Amino acid sequence: MTVDKIIPADYEAPLDLLTARVVLITGAAEGIGRCLAIQAAGRGATVVLLDRNVKKLEQVYDEIEQNGGPQPAIYPMNLEGATPQDYLELANSLQDNFGRLDGLVHNAAQLGRPAPLDQYDIESWYKTLQTNLNAPFMLTRFCLPLLRQSASASVIFTSDTVGRRGKAYWGAYAVSKAGLEGLMQLLAAELEDTSRVRVNSLDPGPVQTGLRRSAYPAEDPRQHPQPEQVVGAFLYLLGPESKRLHGQSLTVEAKSLMAETQVL
Repeated sequence: MTVDKIIPADYEAPLDLLTARVVLITGAAEGIGRCLAIQAAGRGATVVLLDRNVKKLEQVYDEIEQNGGPQPAIYPMNLEGATPQDYLELANSLQDNFGRLDGLVHNAAQLGRPAPLDQYDIESWYKTLQTNLNAPFMLTRFCLPLLRQSASASVIFTSDTVGRRGKAYWGAYAVSKAGLEGLMQLLAAELEDTSRVRVNSLDPGPVQTGLRRSAYPAEDPRQHPQPEQVVGAFLYLLGPESKRLHGQSLTVEAKSLMAETQVL
């Protein structure tokens, strides 16, 4: 599994890339999740939109329908408070409605409260790990039977540089992303010879999202790409051209993104 760990940001996904595929995206109400949902539907995917913000999910749903994509599905869920029973019910609903799952994108995350560990708020620590790490574990665990029913399923864990190399004061967010990297590697090793499910992590780099603005409120947002500039890498991992990639910690190519951002 020695492969190039860079995914091009300018990947041009064919319009039929995800035809007849069922893809679940968490954090689909805004940011990268929203853009990915719209573009995946534009490539033929039936998208399951999962987020706690129902109003914004409905807006994404309407945009997909207006664009002529396959009818999506809305599944409201607050990952911070969801229980194992909630994930079981979600998996049962997916089984009843679709019979399988071809793609699972763990995009939802919360920042927590960056601080030194000896001052870190305990409640914020628990909530951040629940959303960023425990939720992806439980969702993957209950969706694995559905993923195994696909001819070529792809699971993507959205990562971050602070999860691959620890950085001071990033607290629970950094720990949760490091945990996702470990979860990805463990799951990839377990699935390598037992299924057609491939698993990877993808760091999109700095992107103009609500989470980024929370982390760096004084930063000039124009110096970083828009969400739509990175979703090509996610589409690539969901499509058949990436089937050789498994168990990899991948990064969106920053060079091409900077060039595009300067043009904007």
